[in-house]
Amino acid sequence: MDMLTMMGAAPAADAARPPFDSLTLALLDTWQRGFPLVPRPFAEIGEAFGLEEPEVIARLAAAQSSGVIGRIGAVVQPNTVTASTLAALSVPRERLEEVAAIVSAQPEVTHNYEREHALNLWFVVTAADRDHLRAVLERIRERTGLEPLDLRLVRGFHIDLGFALPGATPGERLRKHLPHNAGDMPAAPVRADAFDRRLLAAIEDGLPLLPRPYLAVAGRLDTAEETVIDRLQRLIEAGVIRRFGIVIRHRRLGFRANAMVVWNVPDELVTRAGALLARKPGVTLCYERTRRPPRWPYNLFCMIHGRERPAVEARIAELAALLKDELGRDIPHVPLFSRRCFKQTGARFSTSGRGGA
Repeated sequence: MDMLTMMGAAPAADAARPPFDSLTLALLDTWQRGFPLVPRPFAEIGEAFGLEEPEVIARLAAAQSSGVIGRIGAVVQPNTVTASTLAALSVPRERLEEVAAIVSAQPEVTHNYEREHALNLWFVVTAADRDHLRAVLERIRERTGLEPLDLRLVRGFHIDLGFALPGATPGERLRKHLPHNAGDMPAAPVRADAFDRRLLAAIEDGLPLLPRPYLAVAGRLDTAEETVIDRLQRLIEAGVIRRFGIVIRHRRLGFRANAMVVWNVPDELVTRAGALLARKPGVTLCYERTRRPPRWPYNLFCMIHGRERPAVEARIAELAALLKDELGRDIPHVPLFSRRCFKQTGARFSTSGRGGA
């Protein structure tokens, strides 16, 4: 399973960047997006980088074995295939690891982080539908004795989660091929059908590192290689797949100063504010979520990842100044820096009980 679980002190493998050369970093940097939808994608990547196909596969396999690559596959637009929400708990300090273990044990939970706030445990729940989602939150409430704060997505302005990797040689980041990525966030993304769900389930742990990965996926689905490639392209164009490429575990590459910044934006200004933040470099996620007053007044969320906390804090100050200049007022905001990652896994589509995107 594509999962990183850290209880207590972070393991040594997560504490330092693996020693990759500039060429491997360039591979990881470039192909986080627009991964080739062709029968032999690793050969096409190799041609762009002056490498033979087996060496591309070997380099990516080494990065995957080290834990830097979570998978090569799809980042799916929330609530197009199944139902999802972001939830939070206020956990007494002495119970944090106990409660985090209970939350992480739920198969529908894909991400689970400790953050700096009175609401100190934040997790993503994905499930087959809204009823299943509510049942998961109720199960967590019963097993922890704590009331989850359910912050449903209203709309997304930007979902990417790609990371610029220092050390990747710019001259080697060349492609003949235009990225196979969706453009701006669609207002009403197309929902996936039954075959799409089977396809996403077949690649939920990533494409196999084989010369013809789409052929291997097609074999699992009893269909043609061309059908797999064409359907993935359709899902990208429809906005169901937001990004198709290498999914990096950012903490393994030194991105350990990561903040979820929450903003209390007047409702009439949230569309403008979200669009402003979504366009700024360094913002990997930006979306509107439901307020839960008086417990939670914030409605706009963005993620900023960095290596050093002062740099991230400076970036947040720049974004606050931007919103003040553009909107004509100060926007109250709070940065919630992550402390520990208890669970991080890709969305699960293989059974309704295991959740989805």
